[in-house]
Amino acid sequence: MKTAIVWFKTDLRLYDNETLIKAIAQSEEILPIYCFDDSHFETTQYGFKKTGSYRAQFLLESLKNLDANLRKLGSGLLIVKGKPEVEIPKIVAEYKVHKVFAEREVAFEEKRTEKLVQTELFKLRCELETFSTSTLYHAEDLPFAKKDIPDIFTVFRKKIEQETSVRSVFSSPLTIASPIIPKLNLPTLKKLGLELSKIDSRAAINFKGGETQAKKRLNHYFFETKSLSSYKETRNGMVGEDYSSKFSAWLALGCISPRAIYFEIKRYENQNGANDSTYWLVFELLWRDFFRFMFKKHQTKFFLYSGIQNEKVNSKSLNEKLVSQWINGATDSDFINANMIELKLTGFMSNRGRQNVASYFCNELNMDWRMGASYFESQLIDYDVCSNWGNWAYLAGVGNDPRKHRYFNIEKQAKDYDKDSAFRDLWLQ
Repeated sequence: MKTAIVWFKTDLRLYDNETLIKAIAQSEEILPIYCFDDSHFETTQYGFKKTGSYRAQFLLESLKNLDANLRKLGSGLLIVKGKPEVEIPKIVAEYKVHKVFAEREVAFEEKRTEKLVQTELFKLRCELETFSTSTLYHAEDLPFAKKDIPDIFTVFRKKIEQETSVRSVFSSPLTIASPIIPKLNLPTLKKLGLELSKIDSRAAINFKGGETQAKKRLNHYFFETKSLSSYKETRNGMVGEDYSSKFSAWLALGCISPRAIYFEIKRYENQNGANDSTYWLVFELLWRDFFRFMFKKHQTKFFLYSGIQNEKVNSKSLNEKLVSQWINGATDSDFINANMIELKLTGFMSNRGRQNVASYFCNELNMDWRMGASYFESQLIDYDVCSNWGNWAYLAGVGNDPRKHRYFNIEKQAKDYDKDSAFRDLWLQ
C-alpha cells in the first residue's frame, strides 16, 4: 500500500492546504505528523528561549485542534519530538512510506532542516516533495526572477498587482484514509522546557490556537462586526479587540491561509461594498508576502548585523542593564514601557507599538537590533520568522526601507496614537 507522510509545520489547517490535497491524490494512505523540533526550544545566542511559553501554548492548542479535525475525517495527528532528520526517517521506515509531503521553507534554519531531512530520506529511497503554501501570491507566479525581486515594497506591490492574480483555494478533504493513529500525545510545556505563563486579563484579545478559532475570528471581524470596513482608520489603535484584524497568530502557524482571507475579503466586498479599508487588509497581506520573498532572495543576510545593506548605521553595543529596562518596561519613556509590559504579560503588541519599541531600541538605546528581534521571537504569540526579522531590519535601517534610517519621535507618536493616555493608563497602573 502506498503510504505518504504529510509533515505539518506552519500549515496547521485542512482548508487551502495544497500539501495535504496532493498527498491524498498521490497515495492510498496518509500519515499526518508533526515534529517538535528540539532546536525550536533551545536558548538563542542572545540569551532568550527561541520559543517562549505564550507561543508554545498557542502551538499546542493549534495541534490539538488539527488532530480533532483530522479525526473527523478518519485520520489523526502523530506527534514526534527530537530532530526532524532523525525522527521522520524512523517513521518512514516503520510505515514503509514512499513519499513525504511538506510545506516549502524560505528562511535559513528551516531550509537547512529541510535539506537534512531530504538527505536522510534519500538513503531510504523516499522522496520529499514540498509546496509553496504560505503566501498570498504563489512564488511561481511572480513577474520577476528570484534574484530580481525589487527590494522596495512599493515597486514590488505595484508590479504584482498589475501582472499577477491570486490562485484559487483548495477545498478541505472530505475523508482521509490513514493507518491506525494512536491517541494524540502532545508534550507538556514542562517537557518543552517551559513554564505556563498566564496571560494578563488586560490582553487586547484572548488568542486560542487552531483552524476552528481562526475561522471564528475571521467571521467575527468581517461579518459579525463589519470591522473590516473601517480597518484602515482603526488599524493603528492600541486598546481593544477589534481595532485590527488580529489574524497574525493564526497566519503565523498557518491555521488559516492568506488566500482564504483574500477570498473572504472579496466575498465581504460583494456583500458590503469595497473601500480603502477592505483593500488595506490585502495590502498588509502583501507586506507579509514581500518579506517571505525577500528571505528567498537574500537568505542569511537578514540575520547579519549589517542586514541586506553594506554599511551599518546603529551601534553594536550591548548594555545588559538597558536591555533589561527595555524588556521590563522600566525605560524613561512611559509609552515604550506600556508597550513592553503588554508584550511581557500577553505575548502580543500592536503594530504601532512594535514600530516604536524597535525604533527606541535601535535609535535611543543604540543596541544591536538582532537582540531586540530575538526577544520578540521568544515572546510573540504571532512570531513569523520573515515578518519579524524583516521588520526589525527595516526599522534598524539595514533592511528594505528606502528612507534608510527611519527614526520615530516617541513623544509625538504617543500624542498621536494614545491621545487620551488610555493605553498607558491601562498598562502602567
